Amino acid sequence: MNIVQIIPGSGGSFYCGNCLRDSKYVDALRKEGHQVVKIPMYLPLFSDEHDLNDIPVFYGAVSIYLKQLYPVFRRAPKWFDRLLNSKPLLKMAASMSGSTNAKGLEDMTVSMLLGEEGKQQEELERMVEWLATHCKPDVVHLSNALLLGLARRLRERLQVPVVCSLQDEDVWVDVMRPDFRDRVWELMSRKAEAVDAFIAVSHFYAGVMQQRMKLPGEKIFPVYLGVDPGEYEFGLSTEKPRNIGYISRLCPDNGLDIAVEAFILLKQQPGFEDVRMVITGGSTGADADFIRELKKRIGAAGLTGMVDFDDEFEGAARHDFFRRVAVATVPVRNGEAFGMYLPELMASGIPVVQPALGAFPEIVELSGGGLTFSPNSPEELSKSLAAVLSDTALLARLSLQARKGVEERLNIHDHAREMISVYRKLTGRNGNPPPLTEDN
Repeated sequence: MNIVQIIPGSGGSFYCGNCLRDSKYVDALRKEGHQVVKIPMYLPLFSDEHDLNDIPVFYGAVSIYLKQLYPVFRRAPKWFDRLLNSKPLLKMAASMSGSTNAKGLEDMTVSMLLGEEGKQQEELERMVEWLATHCKPDVVHLSNALLLGLARRLRERLQVPVVCSLQDEDVWVDVMRPDFRDRVWELMSRKAEAVDAFIAVSHFYAGVMQQRMKLPGEKIFPVYLGVDPGEYEFGLSTEKPRNIGYISRLCPDNGLDIAVEAFILLKQQPGFEDVRMVITGGSTGADADFIRELKKRIGAAGLTGMVDFDDEFEGAARHDFFRRVAVATVPVRNGEAFGMYLPELMASGIPVVQPALGAFPEIVELSGGGLTFSPNSPEELSKSLAAVLSDTALLARLSLQARKGVEERLNIHDHAREMISVYRKLTGRNGNPPPLTEDN
């Protein structure tokens, strides 16, 4: 099949689970013999991407932001637009405060969901025509429901089914002001009618989005995230130093402060003198003050020399991180729809210790590669980490089960075939998607 994946990029400034998920699925689908083209939006994906040199970044974040605020930029010459959309400028924008946060971008989010009725209509037509000219896909897959404003025009012009993943849209929308938040949920629900199928990354999140977007159950297909176990080096946790790892964006929402406070509490107990903490995942300018305060807190506890902040988290650096840690936690404050770091860690033989929130209990039970705790507090996390690190037999069992769980239950090749079965089901409808209604 010929598949187009439309993926919002993070600019490579932090560990973006959504970007990583989509890129790994692209690789898996290609290994199954399908042709897949990644189309980046807003910002570039990762610094180590090698297959996007001839593909433009659509809806360049700098350009559409200026055009949204200042109508004069909508009449700027094409050379100026190309400059704003150049990858070096976009990567610089990604590192700045606010470029990847919902607050302050509410108007933009609404406009994007309005699609051909929004202020980015010209960019939508540019994308659609480029895809029609260069790709001619059998199916188009949108990375998340915040891109649903694209669906109707893509479906009309390309005459192929449109599929949309569901993952953590609520994290973006629910921090908005109430008037915008309600408007965005209403728009996503209405624009969903132009989509043929939704791929939810967990059964938990399928239920969440079915309720919040008023989606018919028959249009939702849960397909877990996964990784290729062959890409990860297994290391038994009992044969590593007793290091605790954190890998995600370094921000309050992902609970880095909870993890640090839990580590401080752990170090106050006898028997954990050797335990260190390794933190990686990157950040944006919006996180700078938070990180600075955390480092002060670590220093005040006399543990500066026991906590490593690793700036590099892509490619070989990420795998080096996996070799260094025996157990890991990302205590996201409100849980997640899945958490791409979970299969990555477990494929490396690293048990996870996660709060009993969101999809975490579902994923831990599915894989058997970790523990959950409640409530999501430093005290409870510290107790769980202590239990794992002080019990060699438990640590070894969880380490082995983590790898086995990925091989048998979170293997991306199995899930890629599940995804293809959904695509084939849709494209088997007389070769074309069903007609759109006036309300789509």
